[in-house]
Amino acid sequence: MAHLNDTTIRINKYLSECGVASRRGADELILQGRVKLNGVVVQEPGIRVNPVDDAVLVDEKPVRSPYSMGEQRRQMTVLLHKPVQVVTTTRDPQGRKTVFDILPQEFRAQRLLHVGRLDYFSEGLLLLTTDGSLMNRLISPRWHLPKVYHVLVRGQVDEAWLEVMRKGMTLAEGEKLAPVEVRILRQDAREAWLEMVLVQGLNRQIRRMCRDMGRTVLRLIRVRQGFLELGSLKVGEARELTRDEVQRLRQAVGLPPE
Repeated sequence: MAHLNDTTIRINKYLSECGVASRRGADELILQGRVKLNGVVVQEPGIRVNPVDDAVLVDEKPVRSPYSMGEQRRQMTVLLHKPVQVVTTTRDPQGRKTVFDILPQEFRAQRLLHVGRLDYFSEGLLLLTTDGSLMNRLISPRWHLPKVYHVLVRGQVDEAWLEVMRKGMTLAEGEKLAPVEVRILRQDAREAWLEMVLVQGLNRQIRRMCRDMGRTVLRLIRVRQGFLELGSLKVGEARELTRDEVQRLRQAVGLPPE
């Protein structure tokens, strides 16, 4: 049971700081009966929790807390070069390797949360953070930072092919897409490397766009998010963002300095 003292916080704020959902989204989870506190279903969004002593579950899964040992842990944001055939999740029911399995040892105890996803066969820049507020802003459509991808497709493409994406296409599933900046980096008779800039965060958007345009994606690499670049970071490597980078990132999504 949480103790009503200055170490407790409202459960919706706690879930937001843990990156589970926005405060409004956390309220919805509670109303749907999906949140438990110390084994008991939470009935009131205003209930308070002790981040250190209390156990909070969402959909029967423990919440990854940014708090530890009675003190709030130093906030940390990490840039990982995600390899292919690694899932962007905390744990995988199929037993596949996760991004948390491949993190360098120095980051594994930091209770990081992944910021959005890269699918199983995609690679490149992936952010992880202990800052739930930053994570929520980065995945919010309102604050979405442009993401740049290098995409290898089978077969040649021409300007008419690219123009369909530039004008904003409608996927076979009916989803209307915002215009996508796209250009040819290089190509030969068999395949083409493209650069795409996305301002939306639809699931498997690039693969579905290319599918509808009659092309198969052979490689998909995220090389930039906002001002952050993958640079020379090798596959599987990670680095902590500098203080200046974190402040620029917070500013980009409308958050005050730490």
